[in-house]
Amino acid sequence: MADIEALLTDLDAESADADRLVADLPADRWAAPTPAAGWTIAHQVAHLLWTDERSLLAATDVDGFQQALLDLAGSPDPLRFVDAGAAELAVLPPEQLLARWRRGRAALRAALAAVPPGARLPWYGPPMSAASMATARIMETWAHGQDLADTLGIVREPSARLRHIAHLGVRTRDFAYAANALDAPAEPFHVALTAPDGDTWTWGPDDAAQRVTGPALDFCLLVTQRRHRADLALRAEGPDAGRWLDIAQAFAGPPGTGRAPQGRGQAERGAVTR
Repeated sequence: MADIEALLTDLDAESADADRLVADLPADRWAAPTPAAGWTIAHQVAHLLWTDERSLLAATDVDGFQQALLDLAGSPDPLRFVDAGAAELAVLPPEQLLARWRRGRAALRAALAAVPPGARLPWYGPPMSAASMATARIMETWAHGQDLADTLGIVREPSARLRHIAHLGVRTRDFAYAANALDAPAEPFHVALTAPDGDTWTWGPDDAAQRVTGPALDFCLLVTQRRHRADLALRAEGPDAGRWLDIAQAFAGPPGTGRAPQGRGQAERGAVTR
């Protein structure tokens, strides 16, 4: 069973890392465009706030969340609700947006810590445990923090928290195939990633024919679609593994547009994208 307190501690650290990127930004810099098309720095933080508040609703008011799902089903364009949520909050003055994001993530932490063991929380996809929701929040906070870092020209030091994102990327293999209307391979893959400290993280049987190897950072950049595969030092052995790296996504929803290849060498992969 996952250690929810350890996950929440890592979520705190990931949130603080993203927070530091914007905490002292002048108000006019919040309007700077980010690698995500049409999104400013304010949109990035607003999206994290919006998703934290949606997660909080799921953890504390199941009926309220189910009603929100019904309202969404009646929307003329239900797939645009994420963008709409970010746009609505992005107009807040930066100091208000930042303060509300801080309050929201603190409330979510407390709510997830209080979820009874074994309970399942409703979501826009399948229901999930508190641990799964915390892992998803780590992934998304890291990914949008990467957008902020890229916008500001900051290269972040990778941490052991990448393991959560890599694990989610591996676990969502079949979802990525389904999202692209493809049949997932029946056999498991072997994934071996080099961690920031030089250790090796592995998933799947050692003798699997389909294999993915490379730096954990690059794998996380790929499955969150923050870098194009061509700009990363990932190696696929076998056609199915290669196909997966072309469509991998650790996030829910339809296939993302990804990022255009930048033609950068491995040493430059911490700079700007999308």
